[in-house]
Amino acid sequence: MPKKKETEKKHNDNPNVIGLRAEVLEQPITETLETNYMPYAMSVIVSRAIPEIDGFKPSHRKLLYTMFKMGLLTGSRTKSANIVGQTMKLNPHGDAAIYETMVRLSAGYEALLTPFVDSKGNFGKVYSRDMSYAASRYTEAKLSPICTEVFRDIDKDNVDFVDNYDGSMKEPTLLPTAFPNVLVSANSGIAVGMASMICGFNLNEVCKTTIEYLRDPECDIMSTMPAPDFPTGGEIIYERTEMEEIYRTGRGSFKVRAKWRHLPKENIIEIYEIPYTTTSEAIIDKVAELIKAGKIREINDMRDETDLSGLRLAIDLKRGVDPEKLMAKLFKMTTLQDAFPCNFNILVAGNPKVMGVREILEEWSAWRSDCVRRRLYYDLQKKQEKLHLLKGLAKILLDIDKAIEIIRNTELEADVVPNLMMGFGIDTVQAEFVAEIKLRNINREYILKRTGETEQLEADIEELENTVNNRRRIKNIIIDELKQIEKKFVMPRRTTLVYPEDVTDYSEEQTVDDYPVTLFLSREGYFKKITAASLRMSGEQKYKDGDALKISFESSNARELLIFTDRYQLYKVKVADFEDCKASTLGIYLPTRLQMDDGENIITMLDPGNYRDHLLIAFQNGKIARIELSAYETKNNRKKLVGAYSDKSIPVSVFVLEGERDIACISDDNRALVFHTSLIQPKTTRSTQGVNVMTLKKNRVLVSAQPVEQTKIVNVSRYRVRSIPAAGALLKEEDREERQLSLEEEMV
Repeated sequence: MPKKKETEKKHNDNPNVIGLRAEVLEQPITETLETNYMPYAMSVIVSRAIPEIDGFKPSHRKLLYTMFKMGLLTGSRTKSANIVGQTMKLNPHGDAAIYETMVRLSAGYEALLTPFVDSKGNFGKVYSRDMSYAASRYTEAKLSPICTEVFRDIDKDNVDFVDNYDGSMKEPTLLPTAFPNVLVSANSGIAVGMASMICGFNLNEVCKTTIEYLRDPECDIMSTMPAPDFPTGGEIIYERTEMEEIYRTGRGSFKVRAKWRHLPKENIIEIYEIPYTTTSEAIIDKVAELIKAGKIREINDMRDETDLSGLRLAIDLKRGVDPEKLMAKLFKMTTLQDAFPCNFNILVAGNPKVMGVREILEEWSAWRSDCVRRRLYYDLQKKQEKLHLLKGLAKILLDIDKAIEIIRNTELEADVVPNLMMGFGIDTVQAEFVAEIKLRNINREYILKRTGETEQLEADIEELENTVNNRRRIKNIIIDELKQIEKKFVMPRRTTLVYPEDVTDYSEEQTVDDYPVTLFLSREGYFKKITAASLRMSGEQKYKDGDALKISFESSNARELLIFTDRYQLYKVKVADFEDCKASTLGIYLPTRLQMDDGENIITMLDPGNYRDHLLIAFQNGKIARIELSAYETKNNRKKLVGAYSDKSIPVSVFVLEGERDIACISDDNRALVFHTSLIQPKTTRSTQGVNVMTLKKNRVLVSAQPVEQTKIVNVSRYRVRSIPAAGALLKEEDREERQLSLEEEMV
């Protein structure tokens, strides 16, 4: 039980109030989560975000059932506002949420391959972010013809009904969809701790696949349903192994890209279908951003020319541009090619479950079989009741005059039924039926005609009894219904399939202009990229007061750079991402461009080449790490790597080792040693602490490590060692040079 804690608060404002005693309940956080948070989480999972086996969320189901009860399946359209108002009897979440649900289910919005709402008016478009739908008072709607299969025989007790939120009416827990709508309708939802993302499939393909599955549960599903289908069309980059994994597990992703054509006369690329996951405005904004950043120079203009005929994005090309290469570039850099993540999370009997396609078909078939069985049992009961009444009527046939006499001679109305029961040996239900027959129908012809139905009813009842308990017959009924749906609702596939070998991949390196440049980095972090021609014409390099050159080397515009910082981090940049500078400018301030952390400083900048060499990092503690540069090579375009080197000591030198060579190490007490790099084995881990190379005295540190040819050492043999670690020898006067500042001192 929660503990009670008493507190006292004195009120100085009112002298008549001496104190106020309050009770504070102390409750463990685990108990709070269990009693308060868990019910909310389960409500969101079960009652809002995750679709059920009929393919609908509760909001969808309530809206469609309301429209069905309004007679909008066969009647004419009515104002959307009217539908929204009626739906609030089942869904008390506000008119805006209900109308948004209707918009998504509508044909005008084009979010579903099989829309359930036949709409009239502006319902917006799924492929447009800014094309908003009109208010509900301006639009009209009714149910689409496909809803005849959604509500098939719903009045025959084939699904359960429950009370609505105020108990004033009944609503179905599920809709008896005669086809696997859970696969046909795209659905997405975010619950608490879980989500669902179901892509839509083509209705005809789903029906064929379900028929094949019912006939043979081990059938090849992908032969009849190779891939999803989207209302926005586009192209799926089809990798069978990738799709098989999604079909098997219910998780994974695949790539969808836009469809386009080149109009040579106008020199225009026309994009007329885009991925389901993006919008036309998002594509245009991204292209504009790339043009502004100078990453795309082949486009003169891009505009949205969407009209009543459908989506159209027009790209004006510059003269001589290859449309294939440009589109490959746009596919790579924009959402014209996007990934669709799959997470087939579905509620089955109130429990969320991630299932593959075969498992979904199994669950749907079992549920649909139960719906058909309940419908058959309902028909069986009705026919048995009718047969029972007709058998009672047949007994009246034996003596109609007697029945009339019994009714005529009965003084009280309440005694008519009991007297008929005693007179003919029939039960209450049969007697009530006979008593309700109109006077004009009490003739031999009427009674013979009605009782003549008995034989047919008995045959029907026997057939129904055999079918209700026969799985094979129920399965055949489902198959026949699916065949009718497939024939009645013909739907050509919209999303086409392309294979990876037919797709032209964009390679950024191929489009980057490669020319020699010289790179400069100042101590304060200003970077310059200067072309050879500009460098020849320029004068002295310009720096801020107190700043000076830190590093400079020759490179090329197509190369990549590694920038190490004192926070044990590495930034990877491309030389081509920086604008060409002149010597007279300060350059680009790298900490800002790279979005470095506050107080983070650059240690060094180097060119890794083809990542086949090694990196040497010398630390103040006398250790040197030799790391394979491939450890810094990443397949994706990561801009930042944490843990770029060991954090056990401060680095004093970082450089690329191209082949084996002699390295000279110098300590702050003027000791030096020269060793061959073959004594250090390369490591593949970036966090290696290195090998102890120079034995240092107490409170002494290593201040420099560099190739021996870059030093002023003349007597190399004096300092050479054959094994490490070693203490080294004191530097002679002729081998000394003005001591280089350590990296730590340079940053101060």
